[in-house]
Amino acid sequence: MFIASKLLQFVTQPLAWAALLLLCGLLAAKLGLAWGRRWGPRLSWAALAVLLLQGWEPLPDALIRQLELRHPELAADTPLQDFAGVLLLGGALEPAYVWQGHNQVALNEAAERMTAAVPLLQKQPGLRLLFTGGEGELLATGITEADRAALFFASMGVPRERLVMESASRNTFENAVFSARLAGIDTKQRWLLLTSASHMPRAMATFQKAGWNVTPYPVDYRSGLATPLTQYSLAEGARKWHLVLHELLGSLVYQLTGRA
Repeated sequence: MFIASKLLQFVTQPLAWAALLLLCGLLAAKLGLAWGRRWGPRLSWAALAVLLLQGWEPLPDALIRQLELRHPELAADTPLQDFAGVLLLGGALEPAYVWQGHNQVALNEAAERMTAAVPLLQKQPGLRLLFTGGEGELLATGITEADRAALFFASMGVPRERLVMESASRNTFENAVFSARLAGIDTKQRWLLLTSASHMPRAMATFQKAGWNVTPYPVDYRSGLATPLTQYSLAEGARKWHLVLHELLGSLVYQLTGRA
């Protein structure tokens, strides 16, 4: 399942759709048949339409917003002492190769997953932090995401004894199942589930299915209240479409396979 999900990444990337449509259009025109001369230009124009439309950000933002609003933020006056700890899902760290050649931590655009955990630990000394994330890359490097996360929290001054690191999981389903198997972890206790707001619906469904008693702590918001109609960027649009399609397709697959 993990390898298949990596190989099918193109399904969630409209840039790949545009490239495929363009390739089909060129091949159809190259064949020189009547249907090819008719459909070749149409497919090429469709490729251009997909390419241009994906840059209009209000559309993917509207879909992302629906995911992000599914679970509200934790109330500021919520007593943290009621929780056993923070369940932090991986996905906010750059790949292992980016960490090599220097002594700095490297976070990606979901950095709030990491940075939001530190104030929680500072506010409530009794909280533990369970980080879950292993080899998320198709080609293993031997340096897990948990290894990199430990370096980040050490740089933030978090004592190692407050950390529980799960380093075998590669996706959200494995995050939930493998974390539950760790020694000293009671899934019936209340845990704060910390992940990106757009990922929270799938994460909550998956962890609850695995028997966890979790309360959502969404971070890393991408959509805001409203996106200006003039907001346009091919690069940002491509990233946002990939994000929302990845979550929607992932939720569908998890439901069909009984994982959520």
